Amino acid sequence: MTGMYINYYFLCQKKLWLFSHNICFENTSEDVSIGKFISENTYERKLHEIHIINYENEVAIDFYDRKRKVIHEVKKSRKMEELHKWQVKYYIYVLNKNGIPGVKGEIDYPKLKRIINVELTEDDIKELDNAIKDINLIICNNNAPKTLKKPYCKKCSYYEFCYC
Repeated sequence: MTGMYINYYFLCQKKLWLFSHNICFENTSEDVSIGKFISENTYERKLHEIHIINYENEVAIDFYDRKRKVIHEVKKSRKMEELHKWQVKYYIYVLNKNGIPGVKGEIDYPKLKRIINVELTEDDIKELDNAIKDINLIICNNNAPKTLKKPYCKKCSYYEFCYC
């Protein structure tokens, strides 16, 4: 279970299933490459990136300010801001589960010079508990979920796979 699983769960469950089965097309996407470049060059990663073992998987957080107890997630654009928030909420959730309470999150949009604050509520925890159960059911299924036609599908790196 990683932050990307949470992100894909709320975005597209078929993409989640494909990604979880190592069917990946992100390396062919210019948007993904640009986002990765921005993320990798916003903070000096060796000094700030942290890895946490959660549910026997490693969770990588872009930047964690230990003094302020703030997680930073770097994103290219605000188009999928709600998904970004769920990803950060999941990281806060993981830190809480690993004995680090009182953590908050920030989504950094360097190109836009904007920061969005993120907090985890009790309702969010329930939603994440349910999402994690659903994700496990989805990825354990032998078949991918059906393709759902969404407005953002045409920009997805999985588009040709889903629609050809």
